[in-house]
Amino acid sequence: MPGIMRGLSFTLPEVIEQIYLTDEGVFSIPLGVSATFVMIFLIFGGFLEKSGVGEYFMEFAQAFTGTAPGGPAKIAVVSSALFGSISGAAVANVYGTGAFTIPLMKRIGYPSFFAGAVEAVASSGGQIMPPIMGAGAFIMASLLGIQYKEVMIAAILPALLYYGAVLLMVHLGALKNGLKGLSQEDLPSRMKALKDIYKMLPIVGLVYLLLRGYTPMLAAVIGIVMAWIISLFDKERRMGPRAICDAIYTGSKNIPVVCIACAAAGIVVGSVALTGFGFKFVGLVFSLARDIPFLALGLIMVVSLILGMGLPTTGAYILAAALGVPALAKLGFDPLSSHMFVFYFAIISNITPPVALAAYAASSIADSEPNKTGFAAMKLGILAFIVPYAFMYDPGVILHGGLVGNLAAIAGGFAAIFAMGFAMMAYIRTEITSWQRLFFIIAGILCFFPVIAIKALGIALVLAGYLLFRGKHPTLSAA
Repeated sequence: MPGIMRGLSFTLPEVIEQIYLTDEGVFSIPLGVSATFVMIFLIFGGFLEKSGVGEYFMEFAQAFTGTAPGGPAKIAVVSSALFGSISGAAVANVYGTGAFTIPLMKRIGYPSFFAGAVEAVASSGGQIMPPIMGAGAFIMASLLGIQYKEVMIAAILPALLYYGAVLLMVHLGALKNGLKGLSQEDLPSRMKALKDIYKMLPIVGLVYLLLRGYTPMLAAVIGIVMAWIISLFDKERRMGPRAICDAIYTGSKNIPVVCIACAAAGIVVGSVALTGFGFKFVGLVFSLARDIPFLALGLIMVVSLILGMGLPTTGAYILAAALGVPALAKLGFDPLSSHMFVFYFAIISNITPPVALAAYAASSIADSEPNKTGFAAMKLGILAFIVPYAFMYDPGVILHGGLVGNLAAIAGGFAAIFAMGFAMMAYIRTEITSWQRLFFIIAGILCFFPVIAIKALGIALVLAGYLLFRGKHPTLSAA
């Protein structure tokens, strides 16, 4: 290639040696992680499915959110947040939970494209929801040389903001269009859901063990044993030798898919290292960004989105990290924040047209127009496009900002949920005008500002806007 992108050329033996005989090609960190951490957690997911824990997540979501306005949409959001963290695959999650939730959403009056968009957004966010977060998070921890619990802790607040915004938007959409929830008779009993709360123990135990410093491998093995023990209390789900083998098979059958993606990404990463293309890319970013960090973030966001449109999330993250993180590190950004930045956009590419795989999967179930579903999903997931920029400048968003900084980031984040929710849905208690929507967008962005005084101003503006623009219609307390 000419100019700044020109690289070095190599003979075929040199290429084969780099790709196949070093630890910078096929057999690099990602493939090693997929053969160890990812493998055991996929098997853990198989045990959760066979023991009835995965099914319980859906029952829990139905029991406690189904009767609220827009209940089926809230079931989709809550169940996908719980189930998606285990599966770690947006499209698989869409088909797993969407087959149930999308027809329910359509039944109470949600448009087909909106029903598909809700499921696509909810399923895509599973990969940023602790404790498991799919294969990419384990690879991130290995690339950074840190304990997995640090990645998990950093992801907590952004994930809560993401799902909080989606829940608020589906609630506002239900109020705006007069959509009711489901009848309690059509839903699992809340008392039964509370009685079976012990089925959450494998996940709670996993989180506890990871936070105590246990290795992910050991924590997952203990989680598998806990899932098996829990199955013994349910006659229909009791796992004998055959069910145990089925659980191992259910998890294991997805391992080759992850391994192939990691190995293929390793070929590209090895090529980047061999030819010096990575350094060229850093130079290109700097020349285009003119040493303006915010502009460099925008360029790397675009690269991550483009890579994610045609690749599995894990492969897209590996490539985006190989290309983008060195540039961000040279600009002085925190390494964990930089990896999280490209990780987020590799995931959000699932709901970003023109190639939005999760939205396309949801539209096939909802029988809606794919691009319309994709753009509606982008609207619902708007915070996912803002939060990565926030944690690049404000370490409090990933809970690395000290007590005051963390509390300020939490307060600002939750104020931003309401600001963006009101703006995107154009509704509080009554419909709001275009300039009022713009007011909330500006206030929401200020809530993420790294300066505490400006963040406080943003929170005050959100509260003032709510009090001034809310009208006199039924309150949000129906949530």
